[in-house]
Amino acid sequence: MRHDDTTAPGLGAPSSRPLGRPGRPPAGGLPRVDGGTGRRAAGRHPVALFELASANDSTGEPHAAAPLYRQALQAGLTGYRRRRAVIQLASTLRNLGRAGRSVALLSAEREADPASLDEATAGLGDAVDAFLALALADSGREREAVALALNALSRHLPRYNRSLAGYAQALRDDPGH
Repeated sequence: MRHDDTTAPGLGAPSSRPLGRPGRPPAGGLPRVDGGTGRRAAGRHPVALFELASANDSTGEPHAAAPLYRQALQAGLTGYRRRRAVIQLASTLRNLGRAGRSVALLSAEREADPASLDEATAGLGDAVDAFLALALADSGREREAVALALNALSRHLPRYNRSLAGYAQALRDDPGH
């Protein structure tokens, strides 16, 4: 069974409450999930697994987060949360020293047919590119990373869009320079 944001009984929209800075819990902290009770409570519900993974990631527990992201994806997470899970898993893997795996995940995500994505999910395309650029840089592919980041940025500038996109293409075309 596939679940997305609208078919998750008892799991409302994601909280807009800030979770604090990466690696640190918010003021007042998050309740700790000890002894695997949170994982048992999440069961095989993909949204619950994703939210638990996100909470672990946000509180500096990437080793606990990575398998939960994988489980959420394998359990059928869809839509906006699925794309977020891919981005967050790839970022976590990069932070754990597995940049090559991060590149593979995000490169596959870039290949998603835009026509198959809703507007919110498609709106995360530049986030996919940004995190892919980080993973590429960590993999020794700095020129490709800069080109990707510049191309994503060029779509948001009030001026110089075409010039910047052209320079990004030149970086991709001449990776040995």
